Amino acid sequence: MSPTVSHKDSSRQRRPGGYHSAALEPGAAPPALDGDDVAVRFGHGDTEALLPGPLPPPLGPPRGCRGELGNVFLLLFLYVLQGIPLGLAGSVPLILQSKSVSYTDQAFFSFVFWPFSLKLLWAPLVDAVYFKRFGRRKSWLVPTQYFLGLFMLGLSTQVDSLLGDGEGHGPDVLALTATFFLFEFLAATQDIAVDGWALTMLSRENVGYASTCNSVGQTAGYFLGNVLFLALESPSFCNKYLRFEPQPRGIVTLSDFLFFWGAIFLITTTLVALLKKENKEVTPSKEETKGITDTYKLLFSIVRMPAVFTFCILILTAKVGFSAADAVTGLKLVEEGVPKEHLALLAVPMVPLQIILPLIISRYTAGPKPLNTFYKAMPFRLLLGLEFAFLVWWTPKVKNEGGFPTYYYIVVLLSYALHQITLYSMYVAIMAFNAKVSDPLIGGTYMTLLNTVSNLGGNWPATVALWLVDPLTMKECVGAQEQNCRTAIGAELCAKEGGSCMTTLDGYYVESIICVVLGFGWWFLLGPKLKKLQDEGPSSWKCKRNN
Repeated sequence: MSPTVSHKDSSRQRRPGGYHSAALEPGAAPPALDGDDVAVRFGHGDTEALLPGPLPPPLGPPRGCRGELGNVFLLLFLYVLQGIPLGLAGSVPLILQSKSVSYTDQAFFSFVFWPFSLKLLWAPLVDAVYFKRFGRRKSWLVPTQYFLGLFMLGLSTQVDSLLGDGEGHGPDVLALTATFFLFEFLAATQDIAVDGWALTMLSRENVGYASTCNSVGQTAGYFLGNVLFLALESPSFCNKYLRFEPQPRGIVTLSDFLFFWGAIFLITTTLVALLKKENKEVTPSKEETKGITDTYKLLFSIVRMPAVFTFCILILTAKVGFSAADAVTGLKLVEEGVPKEHLALLAVPMVPLQIILPLIISRYTAGPKPLNTFYKAMPFRLLLGLEFAFLVWWTPKVKNEGGFPTYYYIVVLLSYALHQITLYSMYVAIMAFNAKVSDPLIGGTYMTLLNTVSNLGGNWPATVALWLVDPLTMKECVGAQEQNCRTAIGAELCAKEGGSCMTTLDGYYVESIICVVLGFGWWFLLGPKLKKLQDEGPSSWKCKRNN
């Protein structure tokens, strides 16, 4: 619900054994399982390179996990670093909302979360181009992390002015979007390199720990960059819980946070470059060593298959009904006065639920028809969209001088927990279906493509939902005749003449109803078609280019 609970995409296949999520967009803690979904993410478990093949044979005698603790801790720390940019990007929409930016600006900034869903476009390049002497994965990991570190150090000197602090100007959303888009692009590239290195850094008998490192590391990194940062940045939170003497600012600023982690990136990357050697004895599989052109041709041939094409169209449109609830609700709560750090902290009690849910739901999706669970959960998630709209309407009515009562946060937490149950039911079902139909001869490429499409199916409706809030909102100028508030210029003229803009119809409520209607329309008309794909024979999903 909170933007701090969403927008973390991973378009890679995940091995069972992690735990996953996207939440009410835009921004979330990560989950992991077998892939990613853009709607409420809480974990990550990508453990395969873009074009993974069979695991390499073990070299030498088997080693227990204790013999590889150094590699395990290194992987864990690399995934923690990966979660930092994701968490910081997820915190910016909440900061912008507290500065009263328009929802059109929020929609524009939401493009920042697209690189993790689009990394399939350049992942073949990362897999195929490298310096052999330096190392296949280090060739990308080291320069990418250096760029990230330097980028964070540079951004720390400019971010206050970009957010509109200090000189009386509003946030520069265009510059923020361009900056954080590049930031997330670098983080997505680092993700590709680390995922690939995880397969060869650990021995065959211990490679399953890569999923755990991914899940725990990204979740911890996201928590540090989002929840912890928002809490320490909040003056009210710090004054109430961490200080004896109230002060006008939090313990840290975004500038401080960026500088600190930029230095950590540079130090860590230098140590990895100098001290860590890649395992060059592992022979890449046939699929993993395909050329760049062959990889793109393979992806195109997969999409052209009728069953896959139908699945892509259906899954790209399936999440339209959830877009208002997932993308806008958290921002609306901030607009109504709920402290952004309180929304961020709601992610903490959800972590145990996010770990348990995939384990429970997988029992119902392990059979031949996992999409039945997706279909059954969808109407409940749609109805929760109306409940979220009611929650936003109810919020200002329970607010008092001291903030919000405890029972209000309990209601929000219960609403969010119910949302997580429906979201995970749909997410696990899709991941199970993707794993079921993927051609095993090209499983990595196949799964990556299907997960990418699923992620995009959540990204574009969220962006559109944010963009439509302002056009659907109706305001009138009170106190100044012959003025209107339809545009930003009109609102300024209204204010100059002593009037004020009053909202007569909030576009969020209009959008919530439209989304639920469209969602149930999809459920009635296209949902059965999605379920019918489960009846397609294995030949319908096998690629004709397996050479």
